[in-house]
Amino acid sequence: MFCLVLHSHLPWLAHHGRWPVGEEWLYQSWAASYLPLTAMLRRLSDEGRSHLLTLGITPVLAAQLDDPHCLSGMHHWLGNWQIRAHEAAGMPDAAHRDLGAREHRASADALTDFELRWRHGGSPVLRDLLDREAFELLGGPLAHPFQPLLEPRLREFSLREGLADAKNRWNTTPTGIWGPECAYTPGMEIGYAEAGVTHFMVDGPALRGDTSLGRPVRDSDVVAFGRDLQVSYRVWSPKSGYPGHGAYRDFHTYDHATGLKPARVTGRTVDSADKAPYDPELASAAVDRHVADFVSTVRRRLRGEAERIGRPAVVVAAFDTELFGHWWHEGPEWLEKVLRALPEAGIRVGTLEDARTQGYVGAPVPLENSSWGSGKDWRVWAGEKVSDLVALNSEVVAAALDTVDKARSLGSAPGRPELRNRVNDQILREALMTVSSDWAFMVSKDSAAEYARDRAHKHAHAMREIAAAVAAGNDASAARLAAGWNAADGLFPGLDARRLPARSAASAVGVSGVAS
Repeated sequence: MFCLVLHSHLPWLAHHGRWPVGEEWLYQSWAASYLPLTAMLRRLSDEGRSHLLTLGITPVLAAQLDDPHCLSGMHHWLGNWQIRAHEAAGMPDAAHRDLGAREHRASADALTDFELRWRHGGSPVLRDLLDREAFELLGGPLAHPFQPLLEPRLREFSLREGLADAKNRWNTTPTGIWGPECAYTPGMEIGYAEAGVTHFMVDGPALRGDTSLGRPVRDSDVVAFGRDLQVSYRVWSPKSGYPGHGAYRDFHTYDHATGLKPARVTGRTVDSADKAPYDPELASAAVDRHVADFVSTVRRRLRGEAERIGRPAVVVAAFDTELFGHWWHEGPEWLEKVLRALPEAGIRVGTLEDARTQGYVGAPVPLENSSWGSGKDWRVWAGEKVSDLVALNSEVVAAALDTVDKARSLGSAPGRPELRNRVNDQILREALMTVSSDWAFMVSKDSAAEYARDRAHKHAHAMREIAAAVAAGNDASAARLAAGWNAADGLFPGLDARRLPARSAASAVGVSGVAS
């Protein structure tokens, strides 16, 4: 069986800048990746196809796809895209006219799709596809924290709230998850089992490259599926992956008059000014060659692994969803053609849940600390370059939990139900936003590092400000501050601090995984 797994995630960007980092990132990914992906799944589903792929959608991305501000911003962005296409089409040279015509068709299609299906949010679009069984949904914890470094009670809370968020949006509680950064530490499988999670993703090296079957983790029944690097790197590799082919549209080269992308990659060492104009027919021919190559690669890998282990094998290829369309313009076309070509070549396509329930599971594995980051360890999120963020996260989490614990103990009375406390809710919400794995990743990779640090400290400041008012006994000020900060971002309205595990429960959730 072949399983295609896509992980859809962006940090919370609404109200936090536009360009070069901010809402523009969301709208570009939405237009180039999320619209084409759901349209493709709808087309294949209309043909009677199902169980096409496994799709992870993080709660923080789902929140943005449903957020009224983001929906309005996306509509405006699509309209602006069409205006820019008109400007290009009205220029005197043939190159701009061709670019404008091509971009006008694309923007018109996107606007039609968005206005017809997305104006009430992404949840109705995705729920329809889930009802059709077009894909398996993977969930995840709220705000995308690096779970091994997270205090165990907050780790459990974040996961359970994330799964509840999926239930609220799609009437589906995922049994599989893509843990942020594929990060794992021993003990997490216990928390997964208690939350109802039956399977999750790890990177191939975490299984020492033996990804031919899912593997139960330690003494649990929770199954880890590993990304097959030999197959995934046919697409993903920055040195030899398909998106770097000379015929494909170049991501980094802009036409400064219109903000559109007019060039093809041409060559890896070619300067932007020297890149050749984009040719859709040339790109489409390259897609067909790369589809054939990928199908051949999957077939060889499946046969080879089946012969090696003496039984039918599974191959899992896993990628960020945003690779297809946002980073690799031709990615959606490639995806649809691959999903058509694989069954035509006699290759069975299924989801991770299909693989788990249909017996593609081997012997238990003593999984150790791992991630899918550089070195396959935790250096990106816990290394020297981000030591300040690690310290910040520890301080914020400790303060948040201490404040909420004290408030809950003072506010409870024997024999009476605990009432919801919006101040406690907001303290935990800001703490989770502070520890998002995105901030450390962006700093370690020197990708908008200043923005990332600013975001982490902004949420930390919000938590401290509310907690200080609580500590001072100024309940009115705490409530006003909590309401103000909640209005500023307005995500995760279902988060409920009453569901935070009691302090005594921490020993049951894998304390060994907490960084010293």
